[in-house]
Amino acid sequence: MLAIIEEWIDATLASHAAERVSCVSLSPHFEGYFSREFLSQSYFVVTDELPKPDFPALHDLGLGGFLALDADGITYKDTYFIRPAVVDKVDLHFHELVHVAQWRHLGAPAFIERYARELLQFGYERAPLEEMAYSLQRYFCAGNGRPVDVRKFVLARC
Repeated sequence: MLAIIEEWIDATLASHAAERVSCVSLSPHFEGYFSREFLSQSYFVVTDELPKPDFPALHDLGLGGFLALDADGITYKDTYFIRPAVVDKVDLHFHELVHVAQWRHLGAPAFIERYARELLQFGYERAPLEEMAYSLQRYFCAGNGRPVDVRKFVLARC
C-alpha cells in the first residue's frame, strides 16, 4: 500500500509541477527557522481543492476521517498545497514547512507509514508529527523567543 500511495503522490506532484511556487519568497518571514537553501527546495501550490489519495483501502484502514478533514493545507514530500483563502497566512506556511522537514528527514515510505499509524493511534489533533508542527507554529506565532532551526529540531525529535 505504501508504494501505491507514493506513486499517487509522485503523480500528483508531477501534475502540479508548473503551478509550484518556491518558498524562498517566504525567507524574510522565517529567518533563523528555515535556511534559504531549505526554502529554495520547498514549494507550495495554491488550489481550491486539496489533493488527497482517496483509495478504498485507506478507508478500510480507518483513515476515512482524515481524508474527509476540511484542512487548509496538506504536504507531500517537498510541496504543500494550500487554499487561496489562506495563502497570506504565514503561520500556515510555517506549519506546512515543518511537515516538509519531517518528510525530508524520514523519507516518503517512513513518513507515510508513521503518519498513518499516528492518525490511527492518536487521532489527528494528538498525532505526534502534527503536535510537533503545531507546537513549532505556536512558538513562531508567539514571536517572543529566539528562532529555532526547524530542520535540527526535527532531526533531533523524529
